[in-house]
Amino acid sequence: MLYLWIKALHVISVIAWMAGMLYLPRLFVYHCDAPKGSAQSETFKVMERRLLKAIINPAMVATWIFGLVLIWQGGWYRDGWLHGKILLVLILSGVHGVYVRRLKEFAADKNTRPAKYYRILNEVPTVLMIGIVILVIVKPF
Repeated sequence: MLYLWIKALHVISVIAWMAGMLYLPRLFVYHCDAPKGSAQSETFKVMERRLLKAIINPAMVATWIFGLVLIWQGGWYRDGWLHGKILLVLILSGVHGVYVRRLKEFAADKNTRPAKYYRILNEVPTVLMIGIVILVIVKPF
């Protein structure tokens, strides 16, 4: 029974993390169009910071904690599909780190990247999520 509760909390954490990972780069796209120092730019800075600190960071930590507990309790650590999933989640965590760096650039009014960069970056978590879900559900190896 405890395993199912941990699994539910893991899925909830993943949903929250992915929601933030998909929304933050959209904010960056719109932030690119706001003049530096404008009220609009300052509003985006607040929105981005709050999204990261209140949702994305805690959700990522919870995802990792609940996921590691599930691995241990389920004895999945020997399965090939899990190794693939962990690799993709590590890459997703790296993308999270890239988002943090970009947020700091916007916060310091030092963004030099165009909106198109953030539109492309916005697709990376989606591709990773598709791979992760396929590995978890299908367990192809």
